[in-house]
Amino acid sequence: MDCRVVVEAAIPVYDVTTPDEAIRIAISKTGEMLNPDLSYVEISMGSRTSPEGEELSPAFIAADEALVALELEMTVFNVEREQHASRIARKEIGQRLDNVPLKVLSVEEIEDEDGEGDEDDDEAGNEDGDDEGDEDETTAESAEGSADGADDDEDLIPEFDELVDDG
Repeated sequence: MDCRVVVEAAIPVYDVTTPDEAIRIAISKTGEMLNPDLSYVEISMGSRTSPEGEELSPAFIAADEALVALELEMTVFNVEREQHASRIARKEIGQRLDNVPLKVLSVEEIEDEDGEGDEDDDEAGNEDGDDEGDEDETTAESAEGSADGADDDEDLIPEFDELVDDG
């Protein structure tokens, strides 16, 4: 199954005076951190509300520094369940956004065009829908998908081995 995962990120921005400036810088900064490896991640402004339900700007500014709420959306291919898709998205995005808090907002299963499950669909593509010129991304994503789509125990063993080697 393929899933669309939306992750909220809190991006710090420095030396800004307006919310619009903070948002533009945060989107640019995030794009630079994600590209070229995760160029298929869609970046958009997050939404914030007050306790009373009033819409707030996605940027909070204090002392010329801002914390900007952004939503990062990506498609995860060939996963077993929604929880697996959210873990993969957090891992892939989190590796590139160092020291940025992430929260999974939603995970939505994507239906195939023919309405069937993707039992026979082992090919991964990008979100933009144009597969031309993006073979490197598709190949890398397929390799990541097959590695991440393996048994969860296999994902934990290399991390454990790295910890033992470091200690």
